[in-house]
Amino acid sequence: MSERPPYHLDTLTAHGAYEGDRESGAVVPPIVPATTYARRAQDYDLVGATSYTRDHNPTYEPLERALAALEGGRAAAVFSAGLGACACVIQALAPGDHVVAQKTMYWGFRNWLEDFAARWGLGLTLVDAGDTAAWEAAIEPGRTKLAWVETPSNPLWQVVDIEAVSALCRAAGVRLVVDNTVATPILTRPLSLGADLVMHSATKYLNGHSDVLAGALISAQEDPFWQRVLYNRSKLASVLGPFEAWLLHRGLRTLHLRIERACANAAAIAAHFQGHPAVDQVLYPGLATHPGHEVAARQMTGGFGGMMSLRVKGGGEAALAAVKRVKLFARATSLGGVESLIEHRATIEGEAGGGEGAVPQDLLRLSIGVEHAGDLIADLEQAFS
Repeated sequence: MSERPPYHLDTLTAHGAYEGDRESGAVVPPIVPATTYARRAQDYDLVGATSYTRDHNPTYEPLERALAALEGGRAAAVFSAGLGACACVIQALAPGDHVVAQKTMYWGFRNWLEDFAARWGLGLTLVDAGDTAAWEAAIEPGRTKLAWVETPSNPLWQVVDIEAVSALCRAAGVRLVVDNTVATPILTRPLSLGADLVMHSATKYLNGHSDVLAGALISAQEDPFWQRVLYNRSKLASVLGPFEAWLLHRGLRTLHLRIERACANAAAIAAHFQGHPAVDQVLYPGLATHPGHEVAARQMTGGFGGMMSLRVKGGGEAALAAVKRVKLFARATSLGGVESLIEHRATIEGEAGGGEGAVPQDLLRLSIGVEHAGDLIADLEQAFS
């Protein structure tokens, strides 16, 4: 998987690392639903490379090749969910190891990480996402084994300087994992900035159609740590179903087109509502007023993503009233689909989303889809009226 063809990412995405079936000529890869695979009579060797689907499935092969090529990694693996991918990485650590992560990130993983670290005997330090000095101060030489970055971070869309944090990690012998779910490899390629692993909730932009639950990891090296991650995937049964893998691969092949449109729409909406009488603040890295804009402009190429949040004047009551009035936006969680979604994030996270990373009550999180930007703006305008 280390060899990357000399093609633009758009071409790699469209072809999905699949060159057609040699026997049938099919231009779409097949689904292989089998769970077990036969051995030859004469030598008892496997007919192919797969023995049992809990370890691997042939349907994964072109998908994982495509993911590795897009992120510039040597290996990739798909999982039953993004949280499954996260868990397989964290459980490759040993009790007593120390992890540095950020306060504001996907709350489901942050809460699991805090709970698991306490029970597993891992040290855990949470820092401000955009404060590089805080990352440096949190690293304990000889004890810190892993740093976890999510950028832009959900749901405040803070930006972490991947290259700066990776330099700190490399100097201290710390493995750096970057959650690249929001940026996708179309906009940011963390491995080229010094990261060791990239994680995706593939449910989101990689699939893009709100109909697959999946996760993915891409590694810069096929080293012993990566082998432990694969071992965990198999033994913890965090494997993706063949049909889901096929759907994910199909969705991936339009990623570049969807990202381009989502970015353009999000930029238009952010510009429109900056300074709007009903909005206190637009949280979007593409705005020059965003505190992480300079870093985002350096490490994101071709756009600033399709995610943003609006902090509504009038607090939580006004935000809830607005979200109830939308007509085109779907009032739903998740992100990265072709349809635009809106949610009152504090309601979704509830008490579990508390602590230092608590979401403000006045915040509405928007996942911008591929509709016409004017229609989306008009819908939000009438919701705020």
